[in-house]
Amino acid sequence: MLTWSSDRRGGMIGVMDVTLHLAQDPEADELLGRSPLAALVGMLLDQQVPMEWAFKGPRTIADRLGADDLDAHEIAAQDPEAFVALLSEKPAVHRYPGSMAKRIQQLCQYLVEHYDGNAELVWKGVADGRELLRRLQDLPGFGKQKAQIFLALLGKQLGVRPEGWREAAGAYGETESFRSVADITGPESLARVRAHKQEMKAAAKAAKTRG
Repeated sequence: MLTWSSDRRGGMIGVMDVTLHLAQDPEADELLGRSPLAALVGMLLDQQVPMEWAFKGPRTIADRLGADDLDAHEIAAQDPEAFVALLSEKPAVHRYPGSMAKRIQQLCQYLVEHYDGNAELVWKGVADGRELLRRLQDLPGFGKQKAQIFLALLGKQLGVRPEGWREAAGAYGETESFRSVADITGPESLARVRAHKQEMKAAAKAAKTRG
């Protein structure tokens, strides 16, 4: 699978073979591995639904648009109601297809305005991890946590490693932390990430009860 790679300063140095396992679906994961925009959209969708559902979304959207990849210019220009309808077709792309359709269009419109529609330019040429985190946080729908997780995914699995990227990603940048999608490379790591999240939820619930 062709995907992106960078030198330590964020400059692109060609391609490498990487297989992602976030959607647990070969066709969906293939798209995530070769399309920067698909990866961003999958990360955007990754909330309030199972991870596999979220990261399968970009492939589903591309298929319904009759395309082999997502195009920021095309999505940004879509009629909002038509785009909501496209995401709402069964099976729906997300539990909340209406709100997510709006967020995806906002993301694509931002990319068109600031990066000529090329999602890869968000990180291409960025030499500093803190700057890359700032750029990711500026994306519509990306708060600090989501931006740090995506930064960790870029560094751990996609070879985008500007100086200080691990520190900028916080706990998500730690080696073998099994905290997020950045650490999922197959069924075993998926199970470990799920177990960690369940532990965190249990701890938060216990703390709330004590409070």
